[in-house]
Amino acid sequence: MTSRATRSPRRRTVIALGVVLAVLAAFVVRLVDIQVVNANDHIEASQEYATGATTTLYGARGDIVDTNGTVLATSTLLYDVQIDPLLAAKGVAERDADGAEVEDADGEPVMVQWPELAAKIAAITGQSASDVEAIVNDALAADPKSRFAYVKRYVSTEEYRALADLGLPFLSFPPHPSRIYPDGAVAGNLVGFVGSDGTPLEGLESLQNACLQSESGSLTYQRGNDGVIIPGTEVRKDAVDGGTLKLTIDSDLQWFMQQMISEETTRLNATWGGVMVVEVKTGKIRAAAESGTVDPNDPGATDEADRGSKLLRFSFEPGSTFKPVTIASGLDTGAITPDTRVEDPDRMVFPNGAVINDDETHDPETLTATGALVRSSNVALSQLGAMVDPQTRLDYLKKFGVGQGTALNWPGAPSGEYHEVADWDPQTYYTTTFGQAFTVTVPQVASVYQTIANGGEQLPLSLVESCTAADGTVTTPELPDPVQVIKPETAHTLSTMLENVFAQGTLAADVAIPGYRMAGKTGTAQITNGDGTGYKDGVYFTSLVGYAPADDPQYVVITVFDEPLNTRMSSANRVSFKKAMMQVLTHYHVMPSNSETPLLPVN
Repeated sequence: MTSRATRSPRRRTVIALGVVLAVLAAFVVRLVDIQVVNANDHIEASQEYATGATTTLYGARGDIVDTNGTVLATSTLLYDVQIDPLLAAKGVAERDADGAEVEDADGEPVMVQWPELAAKIAAITGQSASDVEAIVNDALAADPKSRFAYVKRYVSTEEYRALADLGLPFLSFPPHPSRIYPDGAVAGNLVGFVGSDGTPLEGLESLQNACLQSESGSLTYQRGNDGVIIPGTEVRKDAVDGGTLKLTIDSDLQWFMQQMISEETTRLNATWGGVMVVEVKTGKIRAAAESGTVDPNDPGATDEADRGSKLLRFSFEPGSTFKPVTIASGLDTGAITPDTRVEDPDRMVFPNGAVINDDETHDPETLTATGALVRSSNVALSQLGAMVDPQTRLDYLKKFGVGQGTALNWPGAPSGEYHEVADWDPQTYYTTTFGQAFTVTVPQVASVYQTIANGGEQLPLSLVESCTAADGTVTTPELPDPVQVIKPETAHTLSTMLENVFAQGTLAADVAIPGYRMAGKTGTAQITNGDGTGYKDGVYFTSLVGYAPADDPQYVVITVFDEPLNTRMSSANRVSFKKAMMQVLTHYHVMPSNSETPLLPVN
């Protein structure tokens, strides 16, 4: 049997344990009541002492990279420095090196007051201590319960980190995405730029915004009187980053072309100049450079008219660079051959009353169709073009791209203008044979020569390789199917004729690159005076376009100048064309030709 003396201590132990368990159970029940059962009621009750806030979570706008992955545009974060004036005015407890609060002799925390804190903030943001101090004082003067003001907007990551290290509970740092362009003006005319609020304003930033744009998220929470976020109140929606836009542009080649064309534009005293490089077998644009290119990091430093791409938007009457299209229509329909001959005075009055002049006076001579291209004779081209009915000639102009725009779909780029045959007057009947009475853009001219060089098959020009979304999905642009504009044999014959332009024409010695066969054509286009009454006197839009190696075409190069004054004819383009083509052939390690240009009769 258990004695009474033994039972009493055991009973007391059981009773004490029961009391402890009862107290613990009460705590658990109360805790469940607070945090689970009536959590929402308690949160609502705390609203009097808490403030709600929503922070935008910004996704990163996608990068723009060149064909080799070199970054041309990327995003970084800048930060707003926001302050809670009511909380800041109370100061903060001073802490020692271990983070513990420093107490005075009475055991009370030592407080660091707002003026001293303002000086610490100002030392990081670059403001004066008095200016920062006044931000809080002015906010509380206007509203004694003020909980929001800006200290500074758009500070750098380094400034943000330094401010965060102060550990001040009344500061917050919502981020803002910011756009930077590591290579500055390189391809700035194509890449474009965004506004200070992130809105795409120009170039591929705007055209390809669907690929690049991000989707913002949000973080909503409640913050207590002490500035600390109340646990359990956070609701988060993650942001989604934009995609990576890969271009066909080669930034190294683009850089060279920009430097070269700027120097040549200055040397020639031209209004502006441009150069484009197109890959024959793909239609990809490897460079599209022009003078006066905008630096997207500071677009305001460039005149508004020069912040976009004139090279892609400027339209003009092409002049002699479109004479090969007239010859193509005759060859393709069988109306002429390279040896078809016409008489070529420097001036001719045609049966319908039209008067056509060559650009220089010369003695009458007989020219073959090849000779008409080599001499660039308007009179000879008018006669050869008239051997094809006018509607067929117009159809070929349109097949080569006149009035059809390009696959680039560049904002603001014209499609080109032409008149229907029924609207042709006697002069237009002939001027259309040598590149007048219709307009084109530089990409459209480049496309003509890509087509000829590619066996008569026209490939859509392109600036974009792909878009890679944040989840890794790769999308390539939808481009029109290739079009066989002229028969392969026509293209081969015409290409040989254009080789003879470079081999036997007046430009031969100036543009020749040892070891390479080249083909192409110059153009000296008159510039309309803008009021529809005629052309400007003594100034021209000059161009030179060609491809190499002509026996295995790889690249088309076109250079253009608007109103060059020091050299006014297409001879102005010889230096720039040769520099550009030599750089292309070297840059891409293109092998020289293994044969000579077959010379064709010109008379």
